[in-house]
Amino acid sequence: MILEQLTVALSNEPGELSKISDILGDEGINVKAITAAVQGGSACIHMVADDPEKACEILVHRGYEVEKRQVVAVETPDHPGGLNAVLRPLKSDNINVEFLYPAIGKLRKDAVLVVGAYPMEEAIKALRRHYITILEKELFAL
Repeated sequence: MILEQLTVALSNEPGELSKISDILGDEGINVKAITAAVQGGSACIHMVADDPEKACEILVHRGYEVEKRQVVAVETPDHPGGLNAVLRPLKSDNINVEFLYPAIGKLRKDAVLVVGAYPMEEAIKALRRHYITILEKELFAL
């Protein structure tokens, strides 16, 4: 299943990420996967929430710029070299991985990664062809 990722730009200051967590938590929104990075004077977070539409609406209302993008959650073998189970099919089909990050918590026996790739439709076909488990509602089962 294709999931919706939210990307939010933040200033690179103490407490900014905590503000986002407070805002979403106060509204009952659970963040299921997140990554944050700093470049220069700004920070960027990518996240998957259990209610992306509501999360986006709330953040925009609070003055944040939010971008939406399609991503996919995949089960990744949890052993040395297991990441290549996901990366090799994409590489063999010449699909560019733009980012990936882990889901929060142990959802299944193996690790769960959120993958942003281009083109997404072709990435999903390649992963399915190589029997990579693409998670559907399971990401939100906790």
